[in-house]
Amino acid sequence: MRRRGSRWQHCRDVAGEYAEGVESTDALLRRAIAEKRLIEFRYKGKVRVVEPHDYGVHNGEVKLFGYQVGGESSQKLPNWRWGVVGEMSEVKVLEQKFAGGRGAASGKHHTWEKVFARVAKPEE
Repeated sequence: MRRRGSRWQHCRDVAGEYAEGVESTDALLRRAIAEKRLIEFRYKGKVRVVEPHDYGVHNGEVKLFGYQVGGESSQKLPNWRWGVVGEMSEVKVLEQKFAGGRGAASGKHHTWEKVFARVAKPEE
């Protein structure tokens, strides 16, 4: 692994990676959030189905915060889950939509250093 000049450079590299002709993970996550679509991806050896809610830099890492509604998990589902974006693979945007923001049970949100995309609240 190459050393980077700063952790922000690393975050930009992870969020901006892409292969020619293939939509990047960054682009897929931004599109899924904008369109309020479920995503499916492999993470830590498990396939997960998630409502992507917040995507950005949290504690110096590019992360996704979402509501896992299906797939495999070590915890009871459905449940809120964090994922380090650089450790996700086989990311797919699914056709199924979700309503939008669920709100935090405590009424508080996590503090992000930078937010790339956040799902809009459901229309009232």
